[in-house]
Amino acid sequence: MNAAAVSRKLVLGDIADLRAYERERAEFRDSVLELRRTRRVSLGTIITVSFESRETIRYQIQEMARVEKLMTDLEIQAEIDAYNPLVPDPGQLCLTMFIELTSDQSMREWLPRLVGIENHVVIRLSDGSVIRSTPEQQHASQLTRADVTSAVHYLQFSMTPAEIDALGAGQASLEIDHPAYRESAELAPATVAELLRDLLN
Repeated sequence: MNAAAVSRKLVLGDIADLRAYERERAEFRDSVLELRRTRRVSLGTIITVSFESRETIRYQIQEMARVEKLMTDLEIQAEIDAYNPLVPDPGQLCLTMFIELTSDQSMREWLPRLVGIENHVVIRLSDGSVIRSTPEQQHASQLTRADVTSAVHYLQFSMTPAEIDALGAGQASLEIDHPAYRESAELAPATVAELLRDLLN
C-alpha cells in the first residue's frame, strides 16, 4: 500500500474514555514524556520547539479530556478536529513552538519584537538546502497578530524525497532567522531518527 495513502489522523476510537485512560495513563504518560524529550529542541534562551507525532497529539487530547471531563463523542471529536492538523502526514513535520517568557516585563519586551517569527524557522541540511516552516493554517488566524506575537505557534515543514534523503544522510540544524532573534541548534541523531519516522512511515 502506498504510505502516502495511509491516514495517521486520530479518530474517536483512538481516544480512550476517562476510566480506561486512568488505567493506562501512568505508563502512557511516561512513554510520551520520554518521546517528547527526544523530540524537543531548544533555540537560545527563550524558544523551545517540540516536534509532534500521532502519540504526542493523542496524549494531548487524552489529557485535555481528562482535565475538562469531556464525556461525549461530540466533545471529544471537537478536540480531535482541533489537534489533528498537528499529526504529521508522510513527507511532513509538525511542531509546536513555545516562546518561554516568565514575567509580564519580558512578555511586553519580547512579544512585540518577535512578530512574524512563525515564518522564520528553518531546517538547514548538510547539503546547504533550507526548508522553511509555514504556520499551520487552522491555528494561524488565532495566533498571528500585526503588533504582537503569540507565545505559542503551530508550524509545519513539507519535505521532498530528496530533502528527506539529505536529512538522513548528514547533520542538520534547526534555526531561527528572525531579525530580532537568531539562533541555531544541531539536531541530535536521536531527534533526526524520530523525524525520519514522521517523514517516511
